[in-house]
Order: sequence, then structure tokens, then C-alpha cells
Amino acid sequence: MGSKLSRPAILAALTALAVAPLEAQDAAAVMIPADNLVIDGVPPLPARLSGDVRRYTESRSAVLSDWHPTRREILLSTRFGNTVQLHGVKTPGGDRTQLTFFEEPVGGGSYEPRTGKYIVFARDVGGNEFNQLFRLDLADGAITLLTDGGRSQNGGIAWNNAGDRLAYGSTRRNGADRDLYVMDPANPASDRMVLQLSGGGWGVVDWSPDDKKLLATESISITQTNLWLVDPTTGERTLLAPETGDTAAYGTVRFSRDGKGVYLTSDQGNEFLRLGYLDFATKRTTWLSGDIPWDVEGFALSRDGRRLAFTTNEAGISKLHILDTKTGRHHPVQGVPVGTIGSLRWHNNNRDLGFTAGSASAPGDVYSLDASTGKVTRWTESELGGLVAANLAEPSLISWSSFDGMEITGFYYRPPARFTGKRPVIINIHGGPEGQSRPGFLGRTNYFLNEQGIAVIYPNVRGSTGFGKTFVKLDNGLKRMDSVKDIGALLDWIAKQPELDASRVMVTGGSYGGFMTLAVATTYNDRIACSLDVVGISNFNTFLKNTESYRRDLRRVEYGDERDSTMAAFFEATAPLNNARNITKPLFVVQGGNDPRVPHTEAEQMVARVKQNGSPVWYLMANDEGHGFRKKNNVDFQFYATVTFVRQFLLGEGPSGTTP
Repeated sequence: MGSKLSRPAILAALTALAVAPLEAQDAAAVMIPADNLVIDGVPPLPARLSGDVRRYTESRSAVLSDWHPTRREILLSTRFGNTVQLHGVKTPGGDRTQLTFFEEPVGGGSYEPRTGKYIVFARDVGGNEFNQLFRLDLADGAITLLTDGGRSQNGGIAWNNAGDRLAYGSTRRNGADRDLYVMDPANPASDRMVLQLSGGGWGVVDWSPDDKKLLATESISITQTNLWLVDPTTGERTLLAPETGDTAAYGTVRFSRDGKGVYLTSDQGNEFLRLGYLDFATKRTTWLSGDIPWDVEGFALSRDGRRLAFTTNEAGISKLHILDTKTGRHHPVQGVPVGTIGSLRWHNNNRDLGFTAGSASAPGDVYSLDASTGKVTRWTESELGGLVAANLAEPSLISWSSFDGMEITGFYYRPPARFTGKRPVIINIHGGPEGQSRPGFLGRTNYFLNEQGIAVIYPNVRGSTGFGKTFVKLDNGLKRMDSVKDIGALLDWIAKQPELDASRVMVTGGSYGGFMTLAVATTYNDRIACSLDVVGISNFNTFLKNTESYRRDLRRVEYGDERDSTMAAFFEATAPLNNARNITKPLFVVQGGNDPRVPHTEAEQMVARVKQNGSPVWYLMANDEGHGFRKKNNVDFQFYATVTFVRQFLLGEGPSGTTP
């Protein structure tokens, strides 16, 4: 791939600046990209752009990781430098004390559950997702590597009830299969394999109250999961569910505190994930949330087993509920911010429930609920970076009819009323594909709304979660292009809206959303102005060949098996790479050099092919990133380039934001 934004050209520009009049220098100065960036086709970016957009790049969020086991203190992840790190907070509203200091992000951690004298966390290098486990001793700050340190993926830890062992999954044996291990983190030499397995979809989720059994899940696909009981001493495993021969998906699963059954979420016999209790003696499941016609996203059980907190996904909005496990009755919690809720954690006092909540007008922050009084307390107040919450757009839920009459929905963000005339549109398609666009904090995207007057639409095409398991399956295999047609129908909808400009539409998305972006660009080239693909798939045949082996079988279930000649032929016929001749509108491709999911070869072959069309192609790759950018300096540069791309090709302005 071509290098580099032509450094000689940049140096020449800087030399010219040295002799230019002083008043012209600020306007003519350009950014010097860091050495970790590979840039091709992107023009020099004006240095003043960083100042123009700065307040849209400085927001941050906080995500709950754990409660301290003996004190009412929390562990969370947030960013104050270039990367997210672990922090401790001792009181609501208290200072965030940074605990880890790495160049690479640390997204979460867990206290040793007896005294909290150390923390176990996972970290990769350069976004390669080969997470290794580490122990951070809080007394002296010493950090110890607990796993092999190589090209293996380790994680999904579950502490035993005695607090002296944890179970986890690892691909270290062959890089493809995820085996189960048990270790005392205070003594890394105690690490041992419990069970050798086949497949990359295995994970440990809980220990029985007597620590004699492990609860493990085997993910076959988004719609099929097996539950297993595993003896951590002998490795003997017993299938727990399903035993009826019917396939079902299982989400959160935990032992009841008496060890006589498990609480679970499952779509068994239903379109949506319900909360239930599976009794070991009768092998029957009692459904506890049958009156709620939405997915139960997840739950947390208090240590004494008396209370169970769970959240539902109601048209993208999270609702928090508390269930009394003795009576089976539940009630919604009042006073929680309207938006999305996650990271449910009970304190060992059985009273305080911690969680993370975010919305369109606020990044994620940590809260707690006193389950006895109903009082909600905010622990963190993350910065908006100069933005004003009241000025941030709230979305409207919209719907349109697709090619086959199916109703498709999405969230529509309107720019401020001061922008008159027909507004340009950005369509942003989620990844997954088993994902869902929800009304969360938009961060940098608020710039396009508030400063450029661009409408933004987040569609939930067929295959999205949150709308029932039938809807999830509607894009599988040979039905893949039906989801692309859903975007074609959205383009029809846009053309009918008096306030929107159908001649100025940009489509973008990441991961599977990147594939959708490329597929829309090849299918509806004449109906869009430009496209921005982030870590997207350009050919499912080459993707399945090159993605990391621990993911391959899981992806084959969703996308199709390239070893089948019919499926391989379909992939070739529909691949954006093989239809790239249709793209005559500007294309921007963003990629991480260490991406284990969608390798950089997917981006590079697409860029090389579209270049042959003679239309503008921009390419940006960060050598120290993986499946999307996580380091602030890289994220910022990507944003500066995106703003320039949007100005030039969607709005018809010059790089500096002025009409040429």
C-alpha cells in the first residue's frame, strides 16, 4: 500500500511556510502524521482543524469493573491520557486514582474477592486481541504476567467462592480451540488445564456454591448455545441444556446460591431472551420475566441470593428491574438515566448494585442503587470536553418498508433548526452483524450534527439483535444481500423526506458495517455521494480464510461456509471486491494493522481495486491498532481525516471548510 501522505511533499510545504508571510502561516500549516500511520491518498490536513473540532474530541466515559470486596469503593476503566486504564474511586463523586499506566488500553479488571489485595486484568498489544492475564499487587504496584505471554487469547475469568482460584479460557494449545484452565493468581505456577475442547466458542461463567462444579457455555452461533457442568478436578463434563434436542440461545447464566439450579436468560420456546430458573432436580425451567415482551440483556445475582437485578432492551432503551428470588416478583427501578445500562455488579453487602449508564446526551458513567431504599447515586461525572448536554440531539425512532414489505427501523438524529434547506445525510450501519444501533452517546459524531448540519441515521437492518431470533436469522447465508436491500429502501425513504437531500448521502460503518458500506457502495453507487469503510470485509472467501482460527467456525455459522462450493460461488458473486468496478464515488478506508478479525488484507485488496476506477480513494492504517482504533491520538487523526473527507465529498467544500 502506498505510504505515507508523501512526507517530502509535507516538508516542502513546511519550507514554503518558513518564507511565507506570518499571517498566512497558520492557515497554511499542515499536520505531520505519526510514524505509526500508513496513509495513501489522504491530502495534507490543515493543522488548525484540530483546534476547530477539539471540543468534540475531549469527552470521556467511565465503565464499572468491580466493587472492592470489603469496602464501599469501586474499580472502573476510563481515559485521562492516550488510552483507557484502570482507576479506583473511594466515594461517590470522589477523585479517580489511576492504577495502571500502559501505552496499551486496559479495559477492565477484577479484585481478588477476599481482601482485594490485588487485581487481575487482561491486556493485549497493538489491538491484536491476544489478551494476557496480569496480576496487579496494590501494596507495591508490582505487575506479574499470569499466562503464557504469546499469541494466545486468555480471558473470561470467573472467581471461585473461596476466592483463591479463578477459571478462564485460553487458546494457547493450538490457537484455534479454547480450553478451560484453573489458576491461583497468587501462584501462577498453579495454572493447569481442566478441560481440552474443540472450538473457539467456549467460556467459563460461574462456580457452584461449593466450588465443586464449573458452569461453562459453548457458543455455536448467536441463536444456539449449549450449557455444561464441568468438574474442575477431573474435567468431566455433563450437558445441562438443551436436553430436548431443540436449539436455543443462552445469555447470562449463574448458579443459584443454594446450588440447586441456575438462573439464565434464553430464547428457548420464545422469540426473545427471557429470564428463567432451571431446576436441576426437575430439569424444568420456570420463566420469571414472561410478562416483558423484550430481550432480557443480562442480570446479576446478589451474594446472598435474595435479589436479582436485570435489564431489558426495550426498543433500544435499557430498563432496570429488581427481582425478589423468594417471591419471583420484580419491579422497575425509578430514577435511572434514560439510555443504555450495563456492567451490573452487586457489592458483597447485598444492598448496593453498581452499574454503568449512558445516553445520547451523556457518555457512560457509574451509578449505584441502594436496593433497600431505591436511592440512585452517581459515582462519576465524566467530562463532555466542552460540549453542552442540552445542545446534543436526541434521536427519533423511524421505520420504513423494505423490498419485501418488512418493516425496518432506525434512529434518526436531526441537526439543529438553524440549519435550513435540505440537509445532507450520513447513514451509519452497525457491526456484528448480530448487533444493534441504540441511542447512546455519539461523541465526535455530534460535530457533523451541530457544526455541519448533517442528519445522521443509524439503521437496524435485518440480522440485528433486539427484534427477536427470527429477525436475527433473516440475513444468514444466501440471504446476505437482503440486508443491503434494506439500505436501498432507506435511500428511498430519505428521498421522500422534505428536509433531507437525497443527492448528498454518505454511508459508513465498521466491521460488518464496513462490509455493508462497501456492498452499498457497489450496489447503489449512483444514489450516494461517498462512503467510509472502517475495518470492513471485502470478500467473505478471503475473510474466512484469513481471520483468526479461533473465530472461523463461529463466523461460518453466520456468514456461510466457504468450503461449500455453492456458498463460495455466492461469496464471489456478491463480494464488494469483485463488484468494485461499480464504485465511482469517493471511498475512504480505515484499517488496523493488527486486526485479528478482519485482517488488513481485506482493506488493501479493496483499495487497490477501486483505485483502478480513477475515482478518489483514501486509505488510513494504524500499525499499532486492531479491530478499530482505541488510542486517542489515532482516533483523533482518523476524525480529522473524516471531517476533511466529509467536507470535500459530502458537503462540496474545500479541505479548510470553505467552498472552493
